[in-house]
Amino acid sequence: MKYTCVFLSMLIFFCVVSCKEREQPTTGGEYNIHNPASASKSKDAKKASAIDFERTEYNFGTLIQGEKVSYAFNFTNTGGGNLIISDVGASCGCTVPKWTREAILPGETGKIEIIFDSRGRSGKQMETIHVYSNTQPNVTELIIRCDIIN
Repeated sequence: MKYTCVFLSMLIFFCVVSCKEREQPTTGGEYNIHNPASASKSKDAKKASAIDFERTEYNFGTLIQGEKVSYAFNFTNTGGGNLIISDVGASCGCTVPKWTREAILPGETGKIEIIFDSRGRSGKQMETIHVYSNTQPNVTELIIRCDIIN
């Protein structure tokens, strides 16, 4: 009975300790904005990066089913800090993004190329691309459209 109580006590102790929420380390170094909502009020706001796209929507027009087309969304870092694009995600597998992975210095430009495969699709299409970066807001939405005919 004594060993059972000791075993149960240790089991409960380990369960409590292992369930404790651990602090997650931050990533991104000096470019990470920990509290974007208050970034504009802080003295570091002038150091923040900003992404300015030439356009956020592109229409390929009419495509014949099976065509692969691409478009490059060009942007400029209009902020005071280095711009880091951490990820670019598309709304479906028919859209593949490629982007500038290096830090973009203030005033410099970059691009996000979108390759769209119309195979197996028909009619009017609208796909969204989400750009995740160290800006405020940290997600920018790009849109591509087309009309696919057989």
